[in-house]
Amino acid sequence: MAGKSEKPLRHRLKSRVIVILAVMLVTGIIFAAFVYQYATTPASASPDEQVVEIKPGMTLKKVAHFLADKELLKEPSNFMLYTYLQGEQNRIQAGEYRLSPSMPPREILEALTSGMAVLYVVTIPEGYRITEIADLLEAKGLAEKAAFIEATRNQELLDSMHIPSGSLEGYLYPETYRFSKAAGARRIVQTLLDTFKERVLQPERVQQVEAMQFTFHEIVTLASLIEKETGLGKERKLISSVFHNRLIKKMRLQTDPTVIYAMADFDGNIRKKDLSIDSPYNTYKHFGLPPGPIASPGLESIQAAMNPEESAFLYFVSRKNGSHQFSTNYKDHTRAVRKYQLSHRARS
Repeated sequence: MAGKSEKPLRHRLKSRVIVILAVMLVTGIIFAAFVYQYATTPASASPDEQVVEIKPGMTLKKVAHFLADKELLKEPSNFMLYTYLQGEQNRIQAGEYRLSPSMPPREILEALTSGMAVLYVVTIPEGYRITEIADLLEAKGLAEKAAFIEATRNQELLDSMHIPSGSLEGYLYPETYRFSKAAGARRIVQTLLDTFKERVLQPERVQQVEAMQFTFHEIVTLASLIEKETGLGKERKLISSVFHNRLIKKMRLQTDPTVIYAMADFDGNIRKKDLSIDSPYNTYKHFGLPPGPIASPGLESIQAAMNPEESAFLYFVSRKNGSHQFSTNYKDHTRAVRKYQLSHRARS
């Protein structure tokens, strides 16, 4: 009798398990359908895009409600649930994003977690110094000037490049970049420095500089002087030859851009008194190269510093048309100054 009663009991238990499993399966299917329906259904059909900023430190809840307030999402709690189910709750990145109500929540989450932020194009011109780069980035809303300048003095970065001059002046590679507004000063500085390493610090160049008995810092410094003295590609190696020749002869370089760099306020004119400014960057007062670069040189100027034209030139003066007159002796140089500088001022 006991054996007969056990069979119906086991049968009833088995039936209950089957029912429970069936209910769970149906519930799972319904839940999966709900999640899929939510993830693939946009807030509206409107294609109008808007740029929204996810600020650093915003929680998932704040992000969801912020996007709902912008009418980019419906039911922020469902977006939070979907994000947790995808395991993406800690991967939302700060930045500006271009979104529209016609994007389903799945695409919005992909954008926020992949870092597909709005990027702003900024071009760092050759010959810009750190303060000018800082002004440019601040005007673009990409970094505060003070924060950027401070980041260029980071001792860890200076030590990594063996830079003795106290800042990354000259090592922020001039190029066109794209940054999000969430990048921050430190990341921008690191990107410019990494680009310098990639474009400039090729093994063959490092070996060549060592063979020249220069440090790479000295070559970058010399390149910055060349960059500031001329914008003509055909003249760079000639300008370089003048500086190399003067260094060999232990003559002062006497280049105006170093004086301008040393001046606290430059109004566009160098006066005779300015040539006696007491600064290690003043090459009218001190022999040799200044302590460090005075601007960011382009690759062409760096190559010119490493490969000067063979010449006997020791002097050059601007012709006031973008080019220069080169001379091998002071007498000819004085004559060129009278012709191109003094006569020009008289006509002015």
